[in-house]
Amino acid sequence: MHEEIYEPPIVLIVDDDIPITEILTVVVESLGYQPLVAFNGQQALDLAREHWPALVLTDVMMPIMGGIGVVQGLRKEASARGIAPPHMVLLTAADMWPELSLLVDALISKPFKLHQLEQLIHRFLPSPASS
Repeated sequence: MHEEIYEPPIVLIVDDDIPITEILTVVVESLGYQPLVAFNGQQALDLAREHWPALVLTDVMMPIMGGIGVVQGLRKEASARGIAPPHMVLLTAADMWPELSLLVDALISKPFKLHQLEQLIHRFLPSPASS
């Protein structure tokens, strides 16, 4: 009898603020998804090439490469692979650059409430129990 091994969707967390990545990791794990953490945009792109995410939560301002570079890089990679890009959410300072909403699936302002983040994740990813 062949059993399928369930792999929870990967959520790529990209932020240079370690306490933020720790909080996001706990939330993602508690919802049943697999977190993958990068501390700058270049590291995020490298990780995504190995472990393609279903959802990306990325800060805008980071050293080496910021969130916009992550969004552009993942779109380019998805196009090269002939697959859909992951859902992308930018984490921004309150009301900073509202025009960025045109580039991504959603913006969430820091500081954010945990229930807002949970709702956003559920909006883009199926419940792990239903997969």
